[in-house]
Amino acid sequence: MIKKFLIKAKALKPKLTTTEISVDADKTPLGDGDHTVLDFGDHFVGKVKIKFSFVGSPPDAPAFVKLKFCEHKSELDEDTTNYNGWISKSWIQEEYVHIDDIPSELKLERRYAFRYIRIDVINISSKYRLVAEKATVVSQTSAKNEVKPYGEDETAKKIDKVALRTLKNCMQYEFEDGPKRDRRLWLGDLRLQALANYETYNNYDLVKRCLYLFAGVSEKNGNIPACVFTRPRVIADDTFMFDYSLLFIPTLLDYFTATGDKATALELLPTALRQIEIAKENFDGDVVRDSDKLGWCFIDWSLELNKQCSAQAVYIFCEKSAIKLCSLLGVKTDELEEDVKRKTEAAISAFYDKSLNLFVSGKERQLSYASNIWMCLADVTGKENSINILARLENTDAIRPVTPYLYHHYIQALIDAGAVDKAKKTMYDYWDGMVDAGADTFWELYDPNNADASPYGSRAVNNYCHAWSCTPSYFIRKYFTGGKND
Repeated sequence: MIKKFLIKAKALKPKLTTTEISVDADKTPLGDGDHTVLDFGDHFVGKVKIKFSFVGSPPDAPAFVKLKFCEHKSELDEDTTNYNGWISKSWIQEEYVHIDDIPSELKLERRYAFRYIRIDVINISSKYRLVAEKATVVSQTSAKNEVKPYGEDETAKKIDKVALRTLKNCMQYEFEDGPKRDRRLWLGDLRLQALANYETYNNYDLVKRCLYLFAGVSEKNGNIPACVFTRPRVIADDTFMFDYSLLFIPTLLDYFTATGDKATALELLPTALRQIEIAKENFDGDVVRDSDKLGWCFIDWSLELNKQCSAQAVYIFCEKSAIKLCSLLGVKTDELEEDVKRKTEAAISAFYDKSLNLFVSGKERQLSYASNIWMCLADVTGKENSINILARLENTDAIRPVTPYLYHHYIQALIDAGAVDKAKKTMYDYWDGMVDAGADTFWELYDPNNADASPYGSRAVNNYCHAWSCTPSYFIRKYFTGGKND
């Protein structure tokens, strides 16, 4: 750990803005096996208290209830009893509570992310019935200002409203990836949250804090972990990703571009450049090793995706970001430019299939959107070729994106190639599909053809509010309407 960086991160820890929101229950008397649902009308993150009363005789025994906090309506009736996914069941927002004193106000110490609360009576004395009177959430966020939904038409404004809520509810003491599950700072999510933040809430200090947190917990060799825990103390996760570590570089570049904060950029530049040197250890010559020898390179939640080609492209993209950042800061770039030229030539030689006029990956020459998206973002073959590559993909059986994370990069690649109208339509179709499916905040994973899709073995632990899904607010303001609103 680098103490001076963590001291700076601590000084930038924000004060949270809190708002109290209450809803009245339907006051239906509840006996054994009965339940009621409280609807807060929107997605909130915060601590909850519920007022209970009774009808009938004085309560002669505790009421034993189950409380279920749901981000999406589909979770209300979902049976999680037999959950067997590979992420811990402890993330599921269910509490079993004995209410000893009635009437009383039950205060829950844990923080929840939800729109709905389902209350099930498991057991109660036959002499009385339980009544839920009112529930209150003290919502919290580090977003200081309100931002109005924006866009050139009602669909854009509808999407933007949900995207803004997604970002706001993930803005806590740091940019969390999901306020329900994980609740920590991930680098890939941070980069996209920061882009949306620069166009909306303008909380530059929160981005700065997160950059210092990552730099502060880097390994002795300088390697940056994929994510950081900040509670009960700051500690690095033992998860490292090839692509996420490299993405510290464009995240720092974007911060400097948005703020002009040269002092921070110069201080963190050695940490950023160190990620390139560490990533080189995964190359044989100028070609990155195949997926099975690369370690974890995320790219997308497609379990069948070969990531060798994408990894090479991410490296080139991030090295080009380093060259741009160094140039802006007056630092020499000769070695970086020589290296990126070699890596680019090697990428074309190793991965470009001339018979398909597309990039392929791995020994099986796998065709995927991910490989071609990232090669276009890295501008390996030029803008004119990029637009043709992205168009050709549509008429193939290439593995498609499965998360809003990769869809973000697909849309950005289309924009960079000049296909702005296609990018806009793609964004509308994909994110409006979530709105039509009842999203108050945008989801970690959305497959229009599979409502039960989950990389974890069950959608019960999917986030229905997830950081990397917030970028429609960025696209709408920066590319689709001619500028952000005030």
